[in-house]
Amino acid sequence: MDFSRLLNQTAVYWAPGASDGEGGLSFTAGVEIDCRWEDKQIKYLDIQGETQVSQSVIWTDQDVSLKGYLFFGDLDDLNSAAEADPTEEDDAYEIKSFNKIPSVDGAQFERTAIL
Repeated sequence: MDFSRLLNQTAVYWAPGASDGEGGLSFTAGVEIDCRWEDKQIKYLDIQGETQVSQSVIWTDQDVSLKGYLFFGDLDDLNSAAEADPTEEDDAYEIKSFNKIPSVDGAQFERTAIL
């Protein structure tokens, strides 16, 4: 199944970068990605193997990284400080889990980011 036709919304994605030298991370510049964003609660396992409850589930056609950030909207919707640092945007959320599941024939992937 071609999932890309269902991705009719936009999000901004910041990939995690190197350590900022102060215990945090730097981030790449935010880029717009196609997605389907659902604010819904599901149970998932975090990277420590503990059960958590999500606030949102996002489907996308590209891989995203744990500790990266997603914002529902486009670059024009961000405050100016958030363009370089997603932690400056109140509505940007850390990616807590990422799943990539191949279609039966292996030609497509369903990708979900859990916030």
